[in-house]
Amino acid sequence: MTRTQHPIYSQLNDKLRALLRGGEFKAGDKFPTEREIGERFGVSRVTANKAVSNLVAEGVLEFKKGVGTFVRGGALDYDLAALVSFTDKAAAAGKQPATRVLRFATMRAAQAGAEVLGALRIQPQDELFYLERLRLTDGTPVIVERRHIVAHFCAGLNKSAVKGSLYAVWTEQLKLKIAGADQVIRAVAIRGEDARLLRVAEGTAGLLVTSVGYLGGGVPLWRELTLYRGDAYEFHNRLGPIQAARPAAGVLLDLNRKQ
Repeated sequence: MTRTQHPIYSQLNDKLRALLRGGEFKAGDKFPTEREIGERFGVSRVTANKAVSNLVAEGVLEFKKGVGTFVRGGALDYDLAALVSFTDKAAAAGKQPATRVLRFATMRAAQAGAEVLGALRIQPQDELFYLERLRLTDGTPVIVERRHIVAHFCAGLNKSAVKGSLYAVWTEQLKLKIAGADQVIRAVAIRGEDARLLRVAEGTAGLLVTSVGYLGGGVPLWRELTLYRGDAYEFHNRLGPIQAARPAAGVLLDLNRKQ
């Protein structure tokens, strides 16, 4: 069987992505011209133009008329296969993480509504912590997070403690064993107060992640609605061999949901 070859411009795309990952160019740096790319990789200017145009369309590069092509600020990775602290992920990407606590309150579960009660499998009189946070990287807001947490497992949790990594508080201070989370991801238009907080235009594309996190034994710990700026995050997952039909790791697909 003849092995299928990827088009030359596709192979060049891969080489240019590797060049960007290698650290030679940082966000804001001017990228090589089509002529320079052609000379460096031994391809025609037409091929170089097509490869660069693809990277511009993907949002990796940015074309400025009359000036040239520049490296855009990299999107943060969201790994669907593992729970990773936002603070750690931002730092690993070379960005400065920050958190603004918009609200921290204690409430009875009945106040949170039936959907939260059902997800957390608790009684109406049980106590919850309710948390709203704005997460930023290099001063740019990228996430609005709204989370209900079962208070029984988090004695002493307060507003000061949630200004940084909540995951670190759970695992390092409270010694909780986080087992994982179920997630549903939907494309949404960012509107109203969320658009103001994220500093985007009304109707800008975003990703809404609804998740329920668990302790060992499948005991629910939190239920969260997290809104991500579409231009700030890339969602990644690795798929294994085809098996019996079931959702990919970390993702629940609801194809029948009415939008």
